[in-house]
Amino acid sequence: MNNNTKRLITDNIVVIVLILLVVGFSIGNATFLKVANLINLVGQMCLNALLASGLTYVIILGGIDISVGSIMAITGILAAQLVLATGVTQTPVIIILQIIVGTLAGAVIGLFIGYLIAYRNLVPMICTLSLMQAFRGLAYIISGGGPVYGLPNGFSVLGAGRLIQTASFPTGIIPCIIIFTVIVVIIFHLVLTKTVFGRHVFAVGSNRNVAHMSGIDTRRVTLLCHMICGICAGLAGVVAASKVNNGHPATGEGYEMFAIAATVLGGTSLSGGAGSVARAMFGCAIIAVINNGMTLMEINAYWQKVVIGAIIILAVLLDMAQKGEKE
Repeated sequence: MNNNTKRLITDNIVVIVLILLVVGFSIGNATFLKVANLINLVGQMCLNALLASGLTYVIILGGIDISVGSIMAITGILAAQLVLATGVTQTPVIIILQIIVGTLAGAVIGLFIGYLIAYRNLVPMICTLSLMQAFRGLAYIISGGGPVYGLPNGFSVLGAGRLIQTASFPTGIIPCIIIFTVIVVIIFHLVLTKTVFGRHVFAVGSNRNVAHMSGIDTRRVTLLCHMICGICAGLAGVVAASKVNNGHPATGEGYEMFAIAATVLGGTSLSGGAGSVARAMFGCAIIAVINNGMTLMEINAYWQKVVIGAIIILAVLLDMAQKGEKE
């Protein structure tokens, strides 16, 4: 095998793995490739896709944020409480409120995290690990220790509603959550790839000192990357609350690991300087296919956690191998 072939396989390993998984689960269970299941599968990856979009920015910097699951819980509860407090019942107004709460609350929390890391020089892992616990506790406090329920039906449209009703799909074909997620992912993909700020993110992640000497405000870039990560986690939180039509303090538990795994699988280097929101979606697809396929084949749910953990280790090893080849 020549070097070009090796490089082609290495660069597209995530796509190859995804194809192999789809083929394998299709053979293992005939239901896997049915339209209803595929739509359900794509819907299942949406929350992870939202989180991974924001985490890509932070990980490109060489950082990490493991508080995103707890941020989901806080924003979902705040959105539910706001809708109850205002008494609105019109679906468009409720959706606007959900998006506003997810964006603003997520941005404020993200800025707080970014400030601690960029301006107070806290280690990202320790900082976000501590805040993961603090935010989770805060979610239980502001919710009174239980779910916020009694919400109007319009609250569930963003996360559980569907469009285009047919005879075969009387409740609708395309989930609203998919449309919303695609829009968010495209926006943050374009910000990373088509803006000066995006180029600054890669520069800071590649070499912070060189970026600083080149005139880039590295602390500002770090602050904004965590703000974006917070926004994505906030939007994921309101969508998660919408899916179950309540705000729950346990929302998002364990989601940070799925999102980190998806981001790394998509080729975002844990050492910083390389990554892509678009490619992170392949990582999200792999995790969704594994969870969906193993569920259809009635494999114990605990084994799914084992597999995801193994995938993270393999992704890190691949990242290290690719970095070693470049050096």
